[in-house]
Amino acid sequence: MGEPSDLMLEGVVGSFAYGLNTPDSDVDYLGVYVEPTRTFLGLHPPTRDRGTRQGRDGADATYHEVGKAMGLILACNPTVTEVLWLDDYIVATEFGTELVGLRSSFLSAQRVRHAYFGYAMAQFRRMLHRRETQGLGDKRLAKHARHCRRLLWQGYELYTTGVLPVRLPDPEPYFEFGRQMLDESGDAAAKALLAEYEEKFDSAVSALPERPDEAPLEDFLQRVRRAHLDARPG
Repeated sequence: MGEPSDLMLEGVVGSFAYGLNTPDSDVDYLGVYVEPTRTFLGLHPPTRDRGTRQGRDGADATYHEVGKAMGLILACNPTVTEVLWLDDYIVATEFGTELVGLRSSFLSAQRVRHAYFGYAMAQFRRMLHRRETQGLGDKRLAKHARHCRRLLWQGYELYTTGVLPVRLPDPEPYFEFGRQMLDESGDAAAKALLAEYEEKFDSAVSALPERPDEAPLEDFLQRVRRAHLDARPG
């Protein structure tokens, strides 16, 4: 199955968006679509999430219904939030462009820190467990480490500047960190990086408000729902 016909926003995410792609990397797509409003009023409302499936050119793609996507972005979910901060879009309807323009309204200091630092912490624990159980020969460790470090950097930048930089200015330190995870020194390097960012978050003054600005988000979603009241499913 390809991309849904009711997309309002879609772009390339993952390694290619961050500048961390290798010759083995796949292109990943993330999209936001609109479900016809009347489908929510019946006995069997939609799940609001089409999950990972084949998208363009057979690549992996994840599509979230706009209401579900906005809820995840309000929680500052890193894997969904980035769709509003991409440099380029494959699909951007009028509503999609408006949603991108509202991206700062979703942000709040506590949620950004909890989402990005907390998610990176959980990923590091899994990575260290994999080192212990699978050994240093597991090549997935390097990719895992690169993206954990990327999460910490992006989260801190968003927390302190109010802007989420998707593409890394210099990918090499992230590749080097990945290589460290295949060495005996990897455990110490991972723990040191986590301690460094924990101290940075603790001492930083956030550029973000305490709470998101939900009023324009509510207005946007209500207008989208009214505009798609009788739309046909994609």
